[in-house]
Amino acid sequence: MLPPVWLRIGWRSIPSHQTAVNDDHTDRRALRVLVADEDEGALRITAALVRQLGHEVSEMAIGVQEAVETIAREDPDLSLVVVYEDDGHALDLIEEISEFARGPVIAIMEKEDPDFVGAAAERGIYAYAREGMADSIQSAIEVAVRRHADKLRLAEQVERLESALARRAQIERAKGILMERHGVGERQAFDLLRDHARSRNRTVVDVAGSVAEGHALLPKAARD
Repeated sequence: MLPPVWLRIGWRSIPSHQTAVNDDHTDRRALRVLVADEDEGALRITAALVRQLGHEVSEMAIGVQEAVETIAREDPDLSLVVVYEDDGHALDLIEEISEFARGPVIAIMEKEDPDFVGAAAERGIYAYAREGMADSIQSAIEVAVRRHADKLRLAEQVERLESALARRAQIERAKGILMERHGVGERQAFDLLRDHARSRNRTVVDVAGSVAEGHALLPKAARD
């Protein structure tokens, strides 16, 4: 059964007619998956397992350039890099895909290799799975999806915090300008901003920006 967490991720899903059917006969939207590495035979084996899990393999890419082109064209939700003999090639693929793809990257490995996993984690993988094992791939997809969603939420929180700090700094600067220009206290300066914003159906931040911008455009003598 596909993990329920896949239903809650805000990525673009495959059209509604392309769904995964579970043992309980309920439908769940599938993911568009890119499978990449230099061995075509290994790619086909992994692609078949991914399809058995109910997902669509958007395209199998052999080299770095093919992978980048496929990402630009297909916009996959998730990418799998099959590690086959050439670890360096696989690491290059992981790095390039992580740079261009909006979804997480998973390494598919023939055997356990802690050194490679560490290097791949630095290049951008979210999880890894054993080659030829559907359960392992399914579990890795669930882990990668959750980690990627957590990262997106954290990035959104940081962005909101930075935006709030920038707005506060804008207001504080405008208050300082008004305090100096009108000889009023901090509270009175804020009231001026607020009242002006209300009278013109604007936000305090918007008015504060106009005050700061107008002050910057004034000649130095006028500001003095």
